[in-house]
Amino acid sequence: MEKVVKFITLGCKVNQYETNAMAQKFLEKGYKIIEEAEEIEPDICIINTCTVTNMSDRKSRQMLRRMKEKNKNTIVVAVGCYAQVAQKELNEIPEIDIVLGNNEKVNIVEYVEKYIKENVNEVEIEDIMKSKEFSEFGNITFTEKTRAVIKIQDGCDRFCSYCIIPYARGRVRSRKKESIISEITKIAEKGIKEVVITGIHIASYGKDFKEDYKLIDLLEEINKIEGIKRIRLGSIEPLLITEEFVERLKKLEKICHHFHLSLQSGCDETLKRMNRRYTTQQFRDIVDILRKAYKDVNLTTDIIVGFPGETEEEFLKTYKFLEEIKFYKMHVFKYSPRKGTKAAVMENQIPGNIKEERSKKLIELSNKNEFEYNRQYIGQEVDVLFEEKKSEIYMGHTQNYIMVYCKSKENLYNKIVKVKCECPKGTFLSGQFCSFGIDV
Repeated sequence: MEKVVKFITLGCKVNQYETNAMAQKFLEKGYKIIEEAEEIEPDICIINTCTVTNMSDRKSRQMLRRMKEKNKNTIVVAVGCYAQVAQKELNEIPEIDIVLGNNEKVNIVEYVEKYIKENVNEVEIEDIMKSKEFSEFGNITFTEKTRAVIKIQDGCDRFCSYCIIPYARGRVRSRKKESIISEITKIAEKGIKEVVITGIHIASYGKDFKEDYKLIDLLEEINKIEGIKRIRLGSIEPLLITEEFVERLKKLEKICHHFHLSLQSGCDETLKRMNRRYTTQQFRDIVDILRKAYKDVNLTTDIIVGFPGETEEEFLKTYKFLEEIKFYKMHVFKYSPRKGTKAAVMENQIPGNIKEERSKKLIELSNKNEFEYNRQYIGQEVDVLFEEKKSEIYMGHTQNYIMVYCKSKENLYNKIVKVKCECPKGTFLSGQFCSFGIDV
């Protein structure tokens, strides 16, 4: 009888990619994969953990304990970033059967089968800071979505003062272009139309190569792959955006005009304490380059409020800067001290009530910006890749990442369809499927 495996994935798109990779390895060995929401007791539950904040750590621990409480016979496996940096803490959770670091994910089936055979708890975590080569999973074609996440690099050399990720992921390691092109080609053959290019710090792609080969060179090659209609970039370092880079990028017709620029603060003093390596003026220039190149460009970002030492004056500088830039969406995070980082021991930690107040103000601004941006599309026709269906309502995104809802009796799943936008409802646009004239 085939064994059943459930994955619970916390954190970023890199973890999503690696979950798909691990799932494919189990599928190839005859295991059955079930959805996270399914109420079937799995034989094996793999929790792909996150450690980006203390809250992420807590959620990872809760998930690990809860799974064994609900399913006492399930083999519980902790993998990923929290497993990589918190071995001592995980050793105190008896519910866990196997603990694997980030590099050990590649051989996860072997570790699980060894446990099944020997019934001995396993802990395998190598010193990831010594890793110099990208850890290859092979061609990953397992995906249940209409867009595929493609991991092109691992690690980060930036060491922002609030961030533990370089210690969880190691130094920059880039994936060979032949491997990436091969995987995307196979993804395209399965009918997937959109790929999301992701990594821990994709702006560093190629930095560790002997040859002069950078992210833009890779994107130019991906753009040639038949069957792929959209190339979406994951979160990018703002300093990647230069006149030269965008001049080459705008020639690639498959690139989505949506850029997630990780800002973190709109105040130069705060940025300096964060060890971000740009100023607000440099960021303005970067935004100008993108808006000049793409008239429909959609910019999103991450912001941390309540960083140590952030005075009311500094917060107001950030607020005014964000009003000026007008991001479509801002993912607002209340600073949470992360043990092992420089920021955790900085003076002038900000009280929780002040962080909450500042967070609410930025979320309100983000919602206002999103609504105003959507309004400009009323009456316009846009191309939408439909990704989900609930009842007769299909949901999908434009290439510049606006969510569109559309009612249709026709099957729109995984199709790119021209839609006429009607008035915004909440934070999205409702659509009318023009070809058939179907109302929302």
